[in-house]
Amino acid sequence: MDTGLDLTTPSLETLLALIAQQQAVIAQLQRRLDLLEGKAKPGGSPRMPGIKPKSGQGPARDKGPRKPRPHGFARQRMGPIHRVEHVLGSCPQCGTGQAGGCVQRAREVIDLPLVPAQVTEHVLIARTCPVCERRRTPQVDLGRVVLGKQRSGVNLLSRIAALREEGRLPLRTIQWYLQTVHRLPLSLGAIVRAIHQVAQKAQPALAEIRDRIRGSPVVHADETGWRQDGVNGYVWTFSTPTDRYFLRRGRNKEVVDEALGDSFSGVLVSDFYAAYHHYPGLKQRCWVHLLRDIRDLKALYPKDQKLAQWAGAIHQIYTGAKAFTHPDARQRRRVQQQLERKLLAHCRPFLEDQAAVQSKLCQRIEKFIKELFVFVAHPAVPSDNNAAERSLRPLVVSRKISGGTRSAQGTDSKLTLASLFGTWRAQGLDPLLSCQLLLTSP
Repeated sequence: MDTGLDLTTPSLETLLALIAQQQAVIAQLQRRLDLLEGKAKPGGSPRMPGIKPKSGQGPARDKGPRKPRPHGFARQRMGPIHRVEHVLGSCPQCGTGQAGGCVQRAREVIDLPLVPAQVTEHVLIARTCPVCERRRTPQVDLGRVVLGKQRSGVNLLSRIAALREEGRLPLRTIQWYLQTVHRLPLSLGAIVRAIHQVAQKAQPALAEIRDRIRGSPVVHADETGWRQDGVNGYVWTFSTPTDRYFLRRGRNKEVVDEALGDSFSGVLVSDFYAAYHHYPGLKQRCWVHLLRDIRDLKALYPKDQKLAQWAGAIHQIYTGAKAFTHPDARQRRRVQQQLERKLLAHCRPFLEDQAAVQSKLCQRIEKFIKELFVFVAHPAVPSDNNAAERSLRPLVVSRKISGGTRSAQGTDSKLTLASLFGTWRAQGLDPLLSCQLLLTSP
């Protein structure tokens, strides 16, 4: 009976050749294992095969056991929405039908479908009651799907606002995306109107952000240039760890009063710009700006030994102030006064010496001496204004892409969205979802 199986006994030569082949494979695997364990050469470091050590680099030191991680960082499989099973209905060799089986392996494929925009027509049908003979039309509230009498839905408006502000895409790129991916032809004017709609709906939320900033114990302030229809201006930022507030004005001191109002009584962290001088409360000036100016001065006069010694002393005082911590508020206040006297002592010899290159910086330190060590007495206050500059960074990048705005309404909408999305970003919220919730709120 022919079973279809090859029952011929292999020859001795075939078996010997097979054994030699398997021994070669085993030797190759052993060499790879030795390379992984660092045993290939005496004193070798455990490197992956094919990675050459850098020139002059000796064997790696034993760093001890690996620090435990809070959780695994391996790529996790996503929950599949569709499942496609690939199975043989019959044997490809003999054609015998097959059934059952077990999973040999699975492969995950992630893809994005091109989903066209969904157009929903809401039809209100009037009916006449056969008893009272009155014709009635249902009252439908579409506030959760569309704004006002416009045809753009909430999801579409949120997507446009997120692409414009979070993605920093130009208007024509947004138009191309909607046309290509969602088969939705929108004019540039419709996209601009959608952005204005979101900004108008967000005015109450913007007022809440401003009120929270005014009630905060510490506020960071800074400004940067912003052109509107080719005219130079300035965007101001007033921020806290969880809120961002932007507005475009001139570069005068009244902007600080407008943004902070009369109710703010916290600490204002800023650079040395004169618009912040009139604020009557506590102020912390940015040490990063001061140290940067000292560094630039040293670069201009690299051979000035007195300047180098003075700069080193200033930096040492600042480092000691940053390292100081104490639970008692009175002790922190005493240390603040000691640091002020110590800093002035290093600057006093150069205040009137016009020949000293550090004279102007010493005069600045003397003028703002009461505003340099506020962070020592108040641990919640940072010694720098980096938070304000980081809050401005998305706007600066957007300015480099677009060059500014073209109208007052465009500027207001841009800064409103920047305040909203910056706040959501600082709070760790999903900007797209947060924008949808904002548009559907009463």
